[in-house]
Amino acid sequence: MTVDPRAALDRFQAALEAHFAAVATRRSEDDPAVDDAYDVLADAFEVYDDAMVRVHGETLPFYLADDDADDDEDDDDEDEGSERDEIDEDDLDPDDMLDGTELDEDA
Repeated sequence: MTVDPRAALDRFQAALEAHFAAVATRRSEDDPAVDDAYDVLADAFEVYDDAMVRVHGETLPFYLADDDADDDEDDDDEDEGSERDEIDEDDLDPDDMLDGTELDEDA
């Protein structure tokens, strides 16, 4: 079933307004109204995104992230990247220099 992108956009806008209202009137850190509004907003976004792709072939410049799965993967990626970027000078071999020059070991 293809959803009309205009109707999906109207629903998405209403969900944004409802989410804002829930957050602005939050009664506690764990207010269930905010959680419910978040879920409705996420669903409305997915419907709008899908409608835009199916009808117009257009993607949006953002996406919904998975809650915990992506957080763990992002942490792993950051750790791996930082390990690759760190260079230990003791591990450098003068014969591996790109321009063929040798390191002055007395310097």
